Amino acid sequence: MSATLRLAVRKRAAARSEYCRLPDLVPHLMRFHLEHIRARRHGGPSSLNNLAWACARCNERKGTNLSGVDPDTNRVVRLFNPRRDAWTRHFAWDGLRIRGLTTMGRATAWLLEFNSDERLTLRQGLRMLGLI
Repeated sequence: MSATLRLAVRKRAAARSEYCRLPDLVPHLMRFHLEHIRARRHGGPSSLNNLAWACARCNERKGTNLSGVDPDTNRVVRLFNPRRDAWTRHFAWDGLRIRGLTTMGRATAWLLEFNSDERLTLRQGLRMLGLI
């Protein structure tokens, strides 16, 4: 994909993962990817409307998944789509944790492991440095 497209997606995302909201401030410590919301394997185009800026961990955890399981209800639900869904409707900050507010939010937070020990430690370090 072109550097222009990559820059446009990053700029639209305000240099943050559109899923876990980690900032893209320390590129040598954390890689960010152009993530296909609907994977190419499922016919998703490499267009601005189907791309999200995602930290490597969110991109790897999401993979080609279009749905996940809500851990509270055991229902299979659609995953959060940053082009169609408002982050604040489906997620809320609870200190350093991200809480899923809806079935979609819970399924996405669980599948992408928003609150793993590694991510909480990273957020804590970023907060101590005044970066979040």
